[in-house]
Amino acid sequence: MIQEKSNIQLTNWELVSVNPSNKIWNWKDLFCFWGNTIQSIIGFSIIASLYLVYELNVSVVFFGTFAASLLVVFLTNLIGKPSQKHGIPFPVFLRTSMGIFGAKYVAILRGLVAIFMFGVQTFFLSKSIGYLIRISLFSIDSTFLDKEIFTLFFYGLNIIDWFSFVFAIFLQIYLFRKGQIFNKIIINISAIFVYIGLILFCAIIASTNLVDVVDSFKDLLVFDNVISKSNISPFLTVFGTMFAYFSIVIVNFGDFSRFVKNENELKKGNLSLLINLIFFSIFAIFIVIGADIILNKNLQVMDRILVSPTDIIGKFDNIFLSVTALFFILFATASTNLIANFIPSQNCLINLMPSKLNSTSSGVIIGILGFFIGALWVPLLSQIGILSIVDTFGAFFGPIFGIIIADYYLIKEKEIVNKDIFSTNENGAYYFSGGWHLKAIYALLVAFVFSAATIWNPEFRFLQSYSWLIGAFIGFMMHYLLSKK
Repeated sequence: MIQEKSNIQLTNWELVSVNPSNKIWNWKDLFCFWGNTIQSIIGFSIIASLYLVYELNVSVVFFGTFAASLLVVFLTNLIGKPSQKHGIPFPVFLRTSMGIFGAKYVAILRGLVAIFMFGVQTFFLSKSIGYLIRISLFSIDSTFLDKEIFTLFFYGLNIIDWFSFVFAIFLQIYLFRKGQIFNKIIINISAIFVYIGLILFCAIIASTNLVDVVDSFKDLLVFDNVISKSNISPFLTVFGTMFAYFSIVIVNFGDFSRFVKNENELKKGNLSLLINLIFFSIFAIFIVIGADIILNKNLQVMDRILVSPTDIIGKFDNIFLSVTALFFILFATASTNLIANFIPSQNCLINLMPSKLNSTSSGVIIGILGFFIGALWVPLLSQIGILSIVDTFGAFFGPIFGIIIADYYLIKEKEIVNKDIFSTNENGAYYFSGGWHLKAIYALLVAFVFSAATIWNPEFRFLQSYSWLIGAFIGFMMHYLLSKK
């Protein structure tokens, strides 16, 4: 009877170890995973800004982004290996270091951030849908959008905006709830589809003014003066910026690595991040340079270099180009939302209440909460500095990672007692003190203080891009030292 109760409290079909026959991901799937991770509006804008706007030495930007990516590859290999080997998602693996009950509440911190960002990302996803609707209506009748029904606003959104947002919520929940096999299909199709879109965009730009664009592109890519004291600070800035961008997916990478066939495929797949970064950077730089040349030629005044894909599209007087590009942005945004927000929050919610939640019910909860977050983004949330609070929750992610790694590789020496992960037996390996590993919790709180200080203390704010790494290091050391006593 006790064992049955344990299973009910801790076990769910979505949480159990993946059957080896269901480990169907290979390095190509991880290539698409990393492609989706970087194929976002934010990723495009960051890369373009680093190379073009901030006037940094191109060698500094290249080696800074490359070094950050190498570190991400190393860390994802570390945290991905246990989940790949044992077939368990991040929240379940967390039980081995935090305790079977402690993991429920520590993991939900990741879930809360993911749910919030899901709502925000869905709001911006809906903007692309709204643009497509407006373009369609305008092409039918240029005066149609002037009708009163389209000029009335409720909570900062008009009827097109509301329809687009609700549609985006329902579409994602409908698609994402279908499970890991369908999610894998979405990730793969989206990554390839977006790269095709980038190639088409580059081809359109090249056909307009190939010579000037290529010349500007070649002038930019001059690798000189690599080793210099003056480049140290910019290098560290680029490194920190790019690492901070990728860090959101590191701590729960086990949610995906659990489906990878073997460790060799895992390592090869993670290495593909470097290839994706090079490809995507070339496309982003080429598009921004080309757009700037074309638009400067056609417009009287250009206040700034446009680095956001939506801004670039808005300046081109080409309906076909706009519609095509918006479709690619839709795919990229939705797949990034799936990887960075939906799957992590889904697993964390299910882990909180395994006996009551499954993939469908947890998806509905995410959708409802995401709806309210997205609906309130314009009139309220974007105005009150809520992102600082979200960043504060995110300050836990580095410490969690550090504790997990220290615990698995040094304390437990890569051994996991699988049956005890799903047991509330007081003699179980992960029951600790009433289901909480107090030493790990202490280490987590101490590391969090240092990590959060980079967000809230103005004197340490220059280290904010490194808050994840600071927290991870302190969490790692604290947990190791406390557990060895």
